[in-house]
Amino acid sequence: MQDLDTLRYPIGDFVYGQSYTADDTRQHIAIIQELPVKLTELVGKWGDDRLDTPYRPNGWTVRQLVHHVADSHMNAYVRTKLALTETNPTISPYEEGEWAKLPDSKLDIGPSLVLLRSLHLRWVTILESLTEADLQRTYFHPGNQRTFAVREVIALYAWHSEHHYQHAYRLAERNGWA
Repeated sequence: MQDLDTLRYPIGDFVYGQSYTADDTRQHIAIIQELPVKLTELVGKWGDDRLDTPYRPNGWTVRQLVHHVADSHMNAYVRTKLALTETNPTISPYEEGEWAKLPDSKLDIGPSLVLLRSLHLRWVTILESLTEADLQRTYFHPGNQRTFAVREVIALYAWHSEHHYQHAYRLAERNGWA
């Protein structure tokens, strides 16, 4: 069994405050764009037994993870639009762990996979159109007590996409499902 830190952070933790080039940002957008198809190809046909398997001890099930990614990326999409249309807005944090306990986290994953495909189409359309000035626009996160530039938000959600994809992928590898 792998150690819990590796199971929790299979690609490492996100490092805040980094600098990103235009090429980095294009790569991050590509990762965001690819996630819905990758995730659907991996877990889209899994049965309840696999979907209800936690990716680590005391962790979320794959079902909760898929719904969480949809919830999280909806919030990120709205936060991106707020940053692009307002001056350093204060965004609303949410309790992701509590959201994962709500009844919709027990639904079939199909609606969340469809939502991710549509949401990412809209989000990536915006992201690909951003100018350098747009990438420097910001929002304030009161939970973290920090200001995020859109460029860093793109990097964060590219990381988030791969982070959660790897949770499911490595679970599949460990159990011989891949």
